[in-house]
Amino acid sequence: MISKQTISRRQVLQFMGITAGISVVNKAEASIAKVKPPAKSHFIYCLNMATIRGHKLGFVKELETASAAGFHAVEIWIDSLQEYLSNGGTVKDVKKRIDDLGLKVEDSIGFAEWISDDGPTRKKAIEQTKREMDILAGIGCKRMAAPGKGATNSSVPDLNVIAERYRTILELSDASGVIPQLEMWGFQRNLSRVSEVTYIAMESGHPSAKMLLDIFHLYKGGTPLDTLSLINPSAVDILHMNDYPSTLSATVITDADRIYPGDGVAPIKRILKILSKKDQPLVLSTEVFNKLYYQQDALTVAKTALSKMKMVTEGI
Repeated sequence: MISKQTISRRQVLQFMGITAGISVVNKAEASIAKVKPPAKSHFIYCLNMATIRGHKLGFVKELETASAAGFHAVEIWIDSLQEYLSNGGTVKDVKKRIDDLGLKVEDSIGFAEWISDDGPTRKKAIEQTKREMDILAGIGCKRMAAPGKGATNSSVPDLNVIAERYRTILELSDASGVIPQLEMWGFQRNLSRVSEVTYIAMESGHPSAKMLLDIFHLYKGGTPLDTLSLINPSAVDILHMNDYPSTLSATVITDADRIYPGDGVAPIKRILKILSKKDQPLVLSTEVFNKLYYQQDALTVAKTALSKMKMVTEGI
């Protein structure tokens, strides 16, 4: 032990410097310990342009409205994009506008009849799908919806036949990188339940197969939620967000009856807890076709959609 008599002035100054440094380090470490890293979000909030489609804004104005509302992700409708291109727009210009607005196109909505039993119709649809994939790849979109347009409830192909036809358009994605998402429609036989689209996706035998689900269609098609957890969340990249009132049964409810998520009785939190992923965020895309919303200001509708999604996902 050093006595008071043997401590020199230099030693005192050195000792004070060391302890001061230790003090600063300790305070810094304590400060770091108090700062928690931001929690990784389980979700990406996205606007499906159906939500403001009735406003008839046009492709560019739709993008601008989504961005102004605070969205960073959108689901576009391919017919709106093609109308813009047919009027002199270019894929390069579209890509620049998307980037300048700080947006990412997570998915696109189209209706090629790839599922049709009619050979010429199906061949035409496959060619259409390839063209659309090329355009989407050019604007940085890596997904496209693949609903059962072209099949009627009086003549719906067998599940195994649908699986073969789904694989055909999946193989197109090998070159384009744009993955068709098999979309469940609650009103369509053989595509109305999660069990059916899961079977089709699995039997396609293609590693890129994915399913596109929807809160409304889960209700409309009668998918039992007690067994929804049997599917792997990695098979679902996108969930269409909406809600429905307690006054309409699944047999009579229509697309036009959809309302904002959280405004109805759908068990949304329960569904989200089942489908949320650990390794990557689930894209939540508000898709409603409500005529009352179409009568309101488009920006107000888009802002409300984002706000409602954030409220309904709070705590998940």
